Parts: sequence; C-alpha cells; structure tokens
Amino acid sequence: MVLRSCWKSRHKNNCGPAPRWIRSGLAALFWLCVTQLDFGCGAVRETKNVVQKDAEFDVTYNDTVTSENQTIYAFNHTISRNKTEGVRVSVDVLSQGLESPTLFVVRQKQAVLSFQVPLILRGLYQRKYPYNHVGRTLCQPPTRAASETQYFFVDVSTLSSTGTNYQLRVSRVESFTLQTDKKFSFTASPSQPQYFKYVFPDGVDTVIVKVNSDMTFPCSVMSVQDIQCPVYDLDNNVAFIGMYQTMTKKGAITVQRKDFPSNSFYVVVVVKTEDEACGGPLRFYPLRPDELIDAGNRTKVLDVIVTPAINSEVYVMGMLFCLGIFLSFYLLTLLVACVENKRMNKKREVFQNPADMSPAETASLLGKNGDGKTPASPYEYGSFADNGSTLSSEAITDSATSTDNNYRYLERSLESVGRSRQESLSSVEEDDYDTLDDINSDKNIVRTKKFLYVSDLSRKDKRVLSKKYQIYFWNIATIAVFYALPVVQLVITYQTVVNVTGNQDICFYNFLCAHPLGALSAFNNILSNLGYVMLGLLFLLIVLKRDIVHNRALVRNELSALECGIPKHFGLFYAMGTALMMEGLLSACYHVCPNYTNFQFDTSFMYMIAGLCMLKLYQKRHPDINASAYTAYACLAAVIFFSVLGVVFGKGNTVFWIIFSVIHILSTLLLSTQLYYMGRWRLDSGVLRRMVYIVYTDCIRQCSGPMYIDRMVLLVMGNIVNWSLAAYGLIERPNDFASYLLAIAICNLLLYFAFYIIMKLRSGERIQCLALVCILFTAVVWGFALYFFFQGLSTWQKTPAESREHNRDCIVLSFFDDHDIWHFLSSIAMFGSFLVLLTMDDDLDTVQRDKIFVF
Repeated sequence: MVLRSCWKSRHKNNCGPAPRWIRSGLAALFWLCVTQLDFGCGAVRETKNVVQKDAEFDVTYNDTVTSENQTIYAFNHTISRNKTEGVRVSVDVLSQGLESPTLFVVRQKQAVLSFQVPLILRGLYQRKYPYNHVGRTLCQPPTRAASETQYFFVDVSTLSSTGTNYQLRVSRVESFTLQTDKKFSFTASPSQPQYFKYVFPDGVDTVIVKVNSDMTFPCSVMSVQDIQCPVYDLDNNVAFIGMYQTMTKKGAITVQRKDFPSNSFYVVVVVKTEDEACGGPLRFYPLRPDELIDAGNRTKVLDVIVTPAINSEVYVMGMLFCLGIFLSFYLLTLLVACVENKRMNKKREVFQNPADMSPAETASLLGKNGDGKTPASPYEYGSFADNGSTLSSEAITDSATSTDNNYRYLERSLESVGRSRQESLSSVEEDDYDTLDDINSDKNIVRTKKFLYVSDLSRKDKRVLSKKYQIYFWNIATIAVFYALPVVQLVITYQTVVNVTGNQDICFYNFLCAHPLGALSAFNNILSNLGYVMLGLLFLLIVLKRDIVHNRALVRNELSALECGIPKHFGLFYAMGTALMMEGLLSACYHVCPNYTNFQFDTSFMYMIAGLCMLKLYQKRHPDINASAYTAYACLAAVIFFSVLGVVFGKGNTVFWIIFSVIHILSTLLLSTQLYYMGRWRLDSGVLRRMVYIVYTDCIRQCSGPMYIDRMVLLVMGNIVNWSLAAYGLIERPNDFASYLLAIAICNLLLYFAFYIIMKLRSGERIQCLALVCILFTAVVWGFALYFFFQGLSTWQKTPAESREHNRDCIVLSFFDDHDIWHFLSSIAMFGSFLVLLTMDDDLDTVQRDKIFVF
C-alpha cells in the first residue's frame, strides 16, 4: 500500500522516500531475478538494453533495432491555447524480408498511438497489402493553460533477432488548422493518412467541407470527426465515428456547429487500399490467403477548403420564394375565373333576352352560332327556339356510309336524356342495364361504323358513367394512403440510420447543395416538391368548380349540358389531381434519402399520371367503352411490378430484357387491336384463323385499304415507336430501367396527345384562346424543365463516389440546385398539361354530340 500510494502521488511530493527495509527488499528481489532463481523470474536470462535519446523536430534518425535492444526518442514541444500545431511522425523501414515487424509506440499525455511497420492493411477477400513507409499525425489534446510544454516519447522495438534498419522523422505540420475559404493542398496514401483541424469562427454555425482532386483513383474517404483521441485515420477504422463518405474527385460534407460541442472538428482524409468502393476495377482473388500483394503507387494529391454555408435568412428566403411562385398561380387562377364568370354571365343574359337586342347586335356579339364565331363545317348548331334557351333536337343519323351498308339510327328522346337528377345514384348500377337498345341497334353495328360520332359512344346513362369514373378517384386515394404510409416510415428509418452511423454513402445527394434542417439532410430537395402538392390541390379546386357548374346545368335541364359537347365526367380529373399531389409527397420522401432501393417512390405515381392522362384522352371521345378503374389500376400495378423487377434484376441481364421486350411488343399489338376494333373482337382459340382470313381477303384476294384510316395511322406510328423502344432496350440494356419504362409511357402519351390535336384541327374543330395559351406555355416550360432534368447532379446507378463527381453548387438564392429547378418547372408543366386536357374541348360545349367526330 505504501508503494502504491507513493506511485500515485509521485508528482505531488507528498510521499517521502521509501523505508530502508523496502529498498533492501527490492534490491534483493532484483538480484534474485538476475541470477535466475525462483519467484517467477527464472525465464529471464538477460536484460533488454533500453536506450533513451533526446530527439529534435525535423531531424531524420537512422538506426537499427533488434529483439535485444529498444530505443526511446524523447520529444518536447510548447503548445498554446490559442494556437494548434500538428505533429507528424514518419517512419520508413529499409530492411526487406523481415521475420517480425517493427513496432512503434507513441506515448503522449492523454493518448497512445501504436502501429507496426510493415503496416498490413486488408482488402476484400482478405487480401493483404504491406506498406513500409508510414506517416501518422499525432492527436493534439486540448490545453487549458495559456502555454504549456508537453512531452511525448516514440518507442521502437521488434522481436526480430536480426537487425532492422529504419528511419524516423518527427516534424511539425504546417497549416494544421484550416482557415475559412482558404484552399490547402496535401498528399495522402493508405499508410499516410492526413487530418486537419477546423475551428468555427464567430457568427458561423454551418460550414461545407469540400475535398477535391484531379485524380479519379485511388479511391479515398473523407471524414469529419470530433476533437478527441484517438483519431480514426486508417482504412479499417475511419468509419467508426463521425460522418464519412467515399470520393474519387469530389467530396463535400455539411457540418453544423451544434453537432460539435468543442466548436471544432477534424477533417480526415484516408486513401483506401482498393478501389472497388468507388467503382474501380476488381482485383484478382488471392490464391493463398496469407500472400502479401503489392498495392503499387496509391499516392493521391488532394485539396481541402472549408466555406461557410447559408444562414437562417437564406432558409427563409428560399421558403418564401417557393411559396410565392405557387401562390401566384392561385392568384392568377382566381383572376381568370373572375373574368370567365363575367363573360359567361354576359353571355347567359344574351341567351335569356335575345329580343332586347337588334339582330345586328346579336349577330355582332354572338355570331351565327351564339359564341361570337361562325360555325365551321361539319358543325352546324341547332336553331334557337323562340325563348332562346334550348336547342332543337334532331334525329341522330349516320352522315356517312360504308361500302356495304347504310345505317340510320333512331331519334333519341329528350325525355330520356333529361331524366330527373333527383334520382338516387345508389340505385343505378352499370351492369343493371345498358341504354343502348340491342333490339333496335347492335353494338357491333355502332362501333364498326366507318365514321363515328360522340353520340354513338355516349349512349349509357350519365349517372352510371359518372359513378363508374368516380371510382378512379376513390381507388387512387386508397392506393395513396396504403402506399404512402410505409414509404414515410421507411425514409424516416433511412434518415435515422444516416444520422446515427454517419455513413453518407447511403444517400445520393447533391452534397455541394444539400442544406440540412433538423434531421433532414437535404431540406432544399424536399421543399422544392411543394409545387406538386399545391398545384395538384389547385387543379382539384378548378375541377370541383367545373363539376359544380355542370351539375347545376344538369339540374336546370339545360340542353347545352345534356346534348352538347364532350360528355363531362370528372372522376379521372380528380384522380389526376390526386396523383399529382401524391407525386410531390413521394418525391419528397424519396429525396429524404435518395438511393437505389427507394427510387420507385419517385416514379410510381409518374406512371399513374401518364396512364391516367392517356385514359382521359381516350375517354373524351369514347365515354361508353373506356377501361374501368379496376382494369386500369391493375395494368398500372403490372407496370410498377416490372419497374421493380427491372431495377433489381435488369442490370446487364439479357434474359430479363428479352422477356420484357417480348411482353412489351405483344402488349402493344393487343392494345392496338383493342383500339382499332373498339373492343369488338375476341381473344380466343380462333383468333389466328380470323387473322389469316382477314389477311387473305383484304391483302391477297383484293387489295383494300384499312376502313379506319385515322386510327390505323395512329396505331402504326405507335407500334413503330414502341418497337423501336423495345429494340433500344434489348440492345443497350440501360441501367436505369425505371426511367426507361417511364420514357416509354411518356412517349406514348405525347404521341397520342399530338394525334388528338392534329385530328381535332383536321376535323374542323378549333382550340380556344385559353387552351392555346396553356398549350404554348406548357410546351415552353417542359422544354426548360427537361434541360434541368438532364443535368444529372447525382445518380444511384453508379457508386456513391462516382455520383458525387456530378455534384454542383446551388444556382438560385444559394439554396436551390438544378434538380430543384426541375421540380419547380415539372410541377408547373404537369399542372399546365392537366389544364390543357381540361380546356382543350371547350370549343365544343355548344356543339351537338352527333356532330362531334370520334378519333
């Protein structure tokens, strides 16, 4: 107890010399050990020669060490509280083929650093890489005194019986403390990692640490660690604490003062022993696990710079900018609605009191057709009755004949059309009855006419169809809830894992413009998705307003609503608006932690939007025979299923691409047949026989052109586009299968949309000013949006390090990057596209349906 208390208080001088009997006992014990007697010391046959030398900085010491001697180098240096100096130990073992490594132990006041030379670092498959030249920076513990002299010792020892020649050099590190906005260049290798200290200046709460290099390989890791000892600066331990990410040419980490209580941190840069983590080539598998492999020259020149990040004012400006853009659409919509209501009220007054105006005034205001425009052939409006409020009903006849038949259709009674709206919708089911009287006119006769009109395909009860199309909205709302809940839970888990482990390779951000907020690592990418939600809600309000106006017209039994224009069914529009809002929510969830496994969150509702838009285009002229909600969503589910399979198994898998291309082509052919024959065909065992018969009669026996030329042109173009896309996928096999599948959907949508516009103009219809403005505005916005989309600031198709090579700085308000601009513009473009679909056929609102062509 006396010895222990004296040892503990050896610096306090409160313990006097040991008693004489203790010193005599120690001397006797030492003598017994030396003379190989008992007491457990008999295994020691000779003492190890320990030599301690006073050493100096920046002096190279050449020496030899064996198992019989040990050298201790004693250093001292003065440190101050206001200035931090780095100390670096460099060791080079000159001997080759050593049976045992040389051990270097650096003993400091509050830390111990030890390493062996050759330094053995492991790679994949237990590959071993030896390094004879090692350089390590010593940990600098903080000091409370204004100035203090600290001592540290470098012990050199080995168990090798043969002499080992080595060189030792201890030097001070210049620019160990990084300065704000000042670039510093340095060299690193796997056995010579580097780290530097940074202290937050006053008034700066967030900084971005950027590490750059002109060399792609060797792969390296940058890490941000708290000021503590030891510093983890080797390939096998750099991921133990702090935040870290792999890098080739670029790396950036946003650091917040609140995460570091000491108001300072270390920037650690480590070069990895292998390049697989950065997408480099794979080395051969070692034939013998214990075989040492020459790693070659893996020295890398890098530079580091620390710049202040944005402050709270920029966050506020960014949020206000985002809100201001999309609230302006609400104000613009309100203004347009006011102007439109004023125009409609004035027009309604004219219809109700035509006798108050002279014929010349009426003609100048309304034109010949009541809306200020002269009707264009083949549309001629029904004559106005004496009260000016209704249109005369005409017999619905077929204005064109086929080569073999000339069918005349029965006049429709207005009483059946003007059925009371008070009847309960719940008492009507689509399968209960079909308003098309099969006794007088067969479906096959109607749908295979050479020239079809909307009246031919809008014969079902409007209440039945309205209920049918409302299912689209309720189904997508149900899908959204069950899809979004696990997505939100998963991305929260992702973000938690990133914050706890510090592994920033999990998420594929644009790290040069990723502004954190709370637990969110890239708040700007999440905020920019607000446009989808706000504009989707605005579109729902516009549709709701139109729905209310239309229902009021039906209650008043206005024939302009009952018998004129494209049949108004708003269920698909509600579904489109909901899908746009969900796209914003899921895109925000994806950008919480974008990576390979959750990319489908960002694209699933894009497939939904593309599919719903195509269905809406088809439903405009084919309300009776459009697909049901269950069939449509089942097909979209199949598309999403293939998207997941493609992401997981499609990369470089030839078998998968062959199967997908075959399914793609067969689906295109089946859909083409369904569209061409208006659903009046059967897929059964006799389909091949009927195909051969049609080819024989129409192509061999007599050369006759297609009966439905317009539809044939569309379908031929569609097949050419889809077959080309299938061939491209089979040949190129793109890694981003989800985007490839989305490109197929968008190409088909654009093709159908262009066909619809062309056929509308070709049929003598016109596009009103509002719809024309929407078309031009949307086309321009889509062009700019796609430009920013193809900037490609990050990509989950490559490794995280390769993805960071595409990172770029913010371009708007120092807060939003190119991808955020894509979010802004694409949400506006989608909203504009929806408005085009909503307003494109407004010119037909006073045209009888038996004069509106189907195409």
